[in-house]
Amino acid sequence: MPAGYSFRPRLWALLAAAAACAAGIALGLWQAGRAAEKRAAQTQLEHISVRGEFLPQHTVLLDNKLRRGRAGYEVVTPLKLAGSAMHVLVKRGWIAAGATRNELPEVKTSRGEIAVEGIVREHLPRVLQAGPAQRGKLRQNLAVEDFAVETGLALLPFVIEQHSRADDGLLREWPRVDAGAEKNEMYSLQWYSLAALAVALALALSFRKIEK
Repeated sequence: MPAGYSFRPRLWALLAAAAACAAGIALGLWQAGRAAEKRAAQTQLEHISVRGEFLPQHTVLLDNKLRRGRAGYEVVTPLKLAGSAMHVLVKRGWIAAGATRNELPEVKTSRGEIAVEGIVREHLPRVLQAGPAQRGKLRQNLAVEDFAVETGLALLPFVIEQHSRADDGLLREWPRVDAGAEKNEMYSLQWYSLAALAVALALALSFRKIEK
């Protein structure tokens, strides 16, 4: 104990420190849990290989997708599965935007039966969208069930994110499922540090100078 000081905790300081410490630990645990969930999801990916024929007339371009600092679109095309009446949506890759918004890029699509390999996604990423669901080739969002009703195609209730190579000029650099786990871990450490700092400040404020 410092000379000339006594340890006399202040009630308000202890209460504030307890609240800050509890909040810091709770938020730290939550961020650590989010990081663990993302890393677990990466290890649980289901790989798939199918054969079929693309239906380019139903190709959709998902807008506002950035790659390497450039604006563009993610290309989604239904694939009719070989020997089956079923179809599956394939997120094929990324293509750069044209010079103007009215100039949509031409997407090269293989004809005939091909093999597609990738990983299963429960759905396509969704972004905040004002107004009703869009139709046409250019869209913000695409839901499998809605697209099945719109096109009359028998669609499987998932999407294939293509990882196999194809002669279509599309860029297949997909974000990892565990992307952001490191950031969650950093935030977790920051919250734990805040909890520790609250305790340290409460202890420091508990020392009072002895009046002579």
